[in-house]
Amino acid sequence: MSNLSKNEIKELTKRAYKCRKNIIKMMRFGEAHIGGAFSSLDILTVLYNKILNHDPKNPKWADRDRFVLSAGHKCMALYTTLADQGYFEEEILWTYNTFNSRVPMHPDEKSLPGVEFPTGSLGHGLPVAQGMAHAGKLDKKNYRVFVMLGDGESAEGSIWEAIMSASHHKLDNLVVIVDRNGLQVNGKTSDIMNSNPLEDKYQAFGWQTKTINGHDIGQIYSALSSVPFKPGSPSAIIADTIKCKGLYFGEAKYEFHHWHFKDSEIDDAIGNVEGSCREEICKLG
Repeated sequence: MSNLSKNEIKELTKRAYKCRKNIIKMMRFGEAHIGGAFSSLDILTVLYNKILNHDPKNPKWADRDRFVLSAGHKCMALYTTLADQGYFEEEILWTYNTFNSRVPMHPDEKSLPGVEFPTGSLGHGLPVAQGMAHAGKLDKKNYRVFVMLGDGESAEGSIWEAIMSASHHKLDNLVVIVDRNGLQVNGKTSDIMNSNPLEDKYQAFGWQTKTINGHDIGQIYSALSSVPFKPGSPSAIIADTIKCKGLYFGEAKYEFHHWHFKDSEIDDAIGNVEGSCREEICKLG
């Protein structure tokens, strides 16, 4: 496995920030769960550009790798990433939250190519992904299944049933990515229902784990390109992230889990995101 070049990291950073900017543009048509969408975007950008075996022109290709966004309220990150990959025209994004939109406030696989499963009720995505991975093993297929959870979502009991089942069935084609931004809709996850230490819990259930900086493109790529971490065991990547990463006035604030914005704030937010992108690119040299 080779490391990403500086130019590749810059390109991926620009793509992630383009998606953040598009999310803000989409929000002219309605409020949204911006905090988790922004915290997860660096991971999704690396996943779709460098890791997944997929084909935007053939979204139901039988041998594709699967991605399930279990925390479906972060769907704007998925929508903008899929548009960037060419699954559908970018213009569809600008219909967000309008009547009969194909990009509603939670994803629907029947209306949009690239969406594997309709998620919204927390705790359902990993059990479904575990079923997909198990089916792949039974069918002797080589595809992998990646699923993104939130650390707040990790309080759901169905998550841990799926974690136990995946280990029992030795599903080394299953990869969990936990977007651990430490916040949920009404406060700190550690205060509401502390799921830490997640690493120890996954290991106790027979998983192999790695903890990374979920905004370091190099670390994200290194972890994702190393799965399975051990043959015969499912893999868990615990990604430490910042809620609303890239929007200065919203970073690390639970109030931006779901942003109730004013129209006058949208243009400032777009400029804010553009400034964050320039700053990160400059740091890369």
